Amino acid sequence: MSAAADLRPAVFLDRDGTIIHDREYLADPAGVELLPGAGEAVARLNRAGFFVVLVTNQSGIGRGYFTEDDYQAIHCRLIDLLAARGARLDAEYHCPLAPGDPDPGSMRKPGTGMYLRAAREHGLDFAASWLVGDRLRDVIPAAELGARAILIPSAQTEGPAPGGVGAAASLLDAVTSIIGPVGTSQRSPNVG
Repeated sequence: MSAAADLRPAVFLDRDGTIIHDREYLADPAGVELLPGAGEAVARLNRAGFFVVLVTNQSGIGRGYFTEDDYQAIHCRLIDLLAARGARLDAEYHCPLAPGDPDPGSMRKPGTGMYLRAAREHGLDFAASWLVGDRLRDVIPAAELGARAILIPSAQTEGPAPGGVGAAASLLDAVTSIIGPVGTSQRSPNVG
């Protein structure tokens, strides 16, 4: 069996404005609130066999607005809210750098560093994977990585989806585009 056959499909999700309400520089776990349908969407990805990866810029750490410990407390709250809906994140990557900080690993989105690290660490197949987010920086890396992408326009979206990038009204709608409507015959992405 080839190494490529062992790779898994993934869905890389942004956090703020995609899974949870965007509360600028969120530093308090009490402010974590799932967007409507987000828990169900992640649970559907889990059931369909996708490896679900959170990939988020958190410049508030680099700017000194909150600490790494604050970020981890917020992340734990997110995990708890998803678990209450039968959903899970399989991996989490965040970039604490502020814009303009040195970034030799291209970790800050739209850089591809966090995605490449996740693929190395978890054996992920970009050709069978998706990037989903509410900002252009969340979806632009798809072209370089050889993945597909869906933009969820929000008040924070800087413009229309670039060519080749789909659009959806919510994370649940994006997941329906990826795996089909509830109740349809779905083939596991792990099956060749």
